Parts: sequence; structure tokens; C-alpha cells
Amino acid sequence: MKIKDFMIKDVISVREDTSVKDLLEILVKHNIGGVPVVSEENTLLGVISDGDVIRYLQPKGRTVYDMFTVVLVSEKEDLTHKLKYSMEHSVKKMMRQKDIYTVSPDEKFEEALRIFSKCHFKKIPVVDANNIVVGVVSRGDIIRFISNKLIATMDEEN
Repeated sequence: MKIKDFMIKDVISVREDTSVKDLLEILVKHNIGGVPVVSEENTLLGVISDGDVIRYLQPKGRTVYDMFTVVLVSEKEDLTHKLKYSMEHSVKKMMRQKDIYTVSPDEKFEEALRIFSKCHFKKIPVVDANNIVVGVVSRGDIIRFISNKLIATMDEEN
């Protein structure tokens, strides 16, 4: 089975100049955890996930543990201020541009499985030979494929 046989073809993506606020609205509206960042020509420029946003918004010098164990008014105000200030920033400031794994539509299913098992990504962009985004594969897609196709095939054989 090839990637093109089960990839999501209707890709939700953003541009580099998309604001953090607009990105968050897209993620919530579509109940997704990340999207490819593309040019006007739909060329892959990077990826951004909900985890990238959380890391970007974390107050400097504090861990999540510190934020909950030391509750000071100034810390709450600092986080609120950073949230308000950051909402109009573009995703370009926080998107990942390095160490991005992609797959091609003609690669085998096992390549996506290998990447997901090695890396902790939620989605992998599917790109053509010109680095144009033509789809995405998510961990959920892999699990659904295994469940629907492979297990069903095994049941038929028994």
C-alpha cells in the first residue's frame, strides 16, 4: 500500500504571515494539532503544531511546574500580557523549518510508520517532487489504516 492510498488530500494549511490567533482558531475549528506552513504556490516552508505554540507562549525562565506551584499575580499578568501580545505575531516566528520529515505519495505505507515510530510528530506532510504539499498523513490515519485494512485482511484469512 502506498501513502497516496490513505493520505488526507484536503489539506488544511497556513501561510507564514498567518497570525497566532488565526492559527489557533483553525486548529480548534478543525480539531487538529498542527498544519503545514506553505507559500502561495503551496510549497512546503515549515510546519507548526499546538506544541510549538505552547512552547512559544511559555514565560521565559519558568517551567509549567513553576507556573502552578508559585502562583503570583505578576506571573499571571505576565502570561496574560504575553498571550495578548503574541496573538498578532505571525506563525513564521515559531514554525519549525528544520528537521522536517516528509513523504511522497508513491512511498510505501511502511515509510510513514517508520517516521512516526522514530519521531514524535503528529502529522507528516506529503509532498511531490517539487516540494508542493499534496496531502498529510497523521498518526490517526496510520492507526485507522491498520485497523480497517490490515486487521480486516487478517480476519478474512482466518
